[in-house]
Amino acid sequence: MTRLSRSLGVSACMLLAACGEESTDTASASASAATTTATASAGSTGAATSGPATVTASTGDDPTQGGSGTGSASATTGPAPTSEPATSTDSTTSGTTTAPPQTTTDGTTGPVDPGTSTGDDTTTGGGAGVVRFFAIGDTGEGNENQYMVGQSIAELCAQKGCDFGLLLGDNFYDSGVSSVNDPQFQEKFELPYEDIEVPIYIALGNHDYGGNGIGVDFDTKKAQYQIDYTKQSDIWTLPAKYYSFTEAHAEFWGLDTNQVMTDPFNGNSDTQKNWLIGGLAASKATWKIAFGHHPYISNGDHGNAGAYENLENIPLPFVTGENVQEFMEDAICSKVDVYICGHDHNLQWLEGKCGTEFIVSGGGSKSEGLPGDNPAYFAKPEVEGFLWVEIKDDSFTGAFYDKTGAELYKKTIVK
Repeated sequence: MTRLSRSLGVSACMLLAACGEESTDTASASASAATTTATASAGSTGAATSGPATVTASTGDDPTQGGSGTGSASATTGPAPTSEPATSTDSTTSGTTTAPPQTTTDGTTGPVDPGTSTGDDTTTGGGAGVVRFFAIGDTGEGNENQYMVGQSIAELCAQKGCDFGLLLGDNFYDSGVSSVNDPQFQEKFELPYEDIEVPIYIALGNHDYGGNGIGVDFDTKKAQYQIDYTKQSDIWTLPAKYYSFTEAHAEFWGLDTNQVMTDPFNGNSDTQKNWLIGGLAASKATWKIAFGHHPYISNGDHGNAGAYENLENIPLPFVTGENVQEFMEDAICSKVDVYICGHDHNLQWLEGKCGTEFIVSGGGSKSEGLPGDNPAYFAKPEVEGFLWVEIKDDSFTGAFYDKTGAELYKKTIVK
């Protein structure tokens, strides 16, 4: 069970939690997604999104999650994930690097060259054994930066290809949406990414749960509104609060880290942890990728799980992210090849830790500094941008781009 005391009241959490940011200040891709099979579990579920993805959702038995029944992943037994990549190459064009990469070469500094790709085929989607996607977090401002990032994603997807995208939480500042018909769905998602034709798989962040970022709100249906919106959008894909899907030889797990952080107020997160551990153990995928909102390690303002907001001496797991730290160490470390998240508003590729690569891509609409000191291959403060990934056979290549489409850094890991 989580270490958070069940006696801690919601009002105390709202006074003491320091997990949110205040609001400050969007994509075209003519792409056909490869066939995707998704399995959703836990909490209330939405209908399958339109498009190529096939989503099967099962209900959960925790009433605090907005539904009933217990979810489970569909998978079969396979080899354990590789704890450390065999080789790694990097190229950096700008940014702060706090630990030297294994190899460094000069990269490009201008907009993306439409003739370049890390793979052989130049079609929009990847072929057999090739998966391409983008990942952006903390997008929910509806400001100029979000639209610029969205446009650069659209151009890159048209040039290099995208099978789908990942939205890493804090989709709507400051307190999520008020209904499935909230105009923010248009202003902060549909319009910024209006030309994208591939599914965008959603994770929930603390702001999506409300309370001005605390992640607990008197309206306990805020997360459910985003699940239900799946029925109304061509690309928004959130079948449940947490779920999995498979693309070619890679399997992806979308996590609800806010439920973990605020346990028990948004449900008991043990069910989610057991579902994830079981699904990972059963998966036959070559690449196992998890994505969510909160980081395990980060050099941003929020910092490392267990010491969020530099409040490690405050004995409240809700505040410090101690629950997230425990979840990551039990269910992510050495079991997942790569974990991608947001929460901190910058771009980071941290040095591999506990047998897993950790990437932060939280510059979807605003940017902040990097006061932390975790060893990192790449860390870029005060820049809006996104991550683009190509998984080809036994290699995983990730590249960061800023909001103008300029490549900042690229790294390849090989099993």
